Amino acid sequence: MITLTPKPLTRAAFAPYGDVIEKDGADHFPINNGTTERYHDLALVDVTGGKNGRVLISICHAQPLIYPLDIQFVERHPLGSQAFIPTNNQPFYLIVGIAGDDIKPETLKAFITNGKQGVNYHKGVWHHPIMAQGSACDFIVVDRGGDGDNCEEHHFKDDNIIFKPI
Repeated sequence: MITLTPKPLTRAAFAPYGDVIEKDGADHFPINNGTTERYHDLALVDVTGGKNGRVLISICHAQPLIYPLDIQFVERHPLGSQAFIPTNNQPFYLIVGIAGDDIKPETLKAFITNGKQGVNYHKGVWHHPIMAQGSACDFIVVDRGGDGDNCEEHHFKDDNIIFKPI
């Protein structure tokens, strides 16, 4: 049995999987005659895979799951990145694995956000679908649209992977 417990999300710990989207520590500068602070270039949005790639912006309304959770599958997006930005300052969980053609349960990592952080999964990074904590949560989602199948799933057989919040 593999038990995953979440660690606090940091830029350094998440770097092998993508970008942490947050104001803390980000480059920023004033715009609009000084009435707005722009936190600039927070994630590498990649829509270059396949033909006719384009950026999609969506809103997803995620219901909390029942924890501890039996992790049965992960997914990846081979044609582009995928970002999740929470809109209600509520922490959420992440389970990720390194990009590649094969995913091993023992390589999975779990994180918890501070509620003000979003994430951008780089192209091909394995991840569990949205994992709201406590109550329903809305996310702005930025990912790739266009031609081609941009979602692949890997189902674990009898690996008995349990996600257990602290």
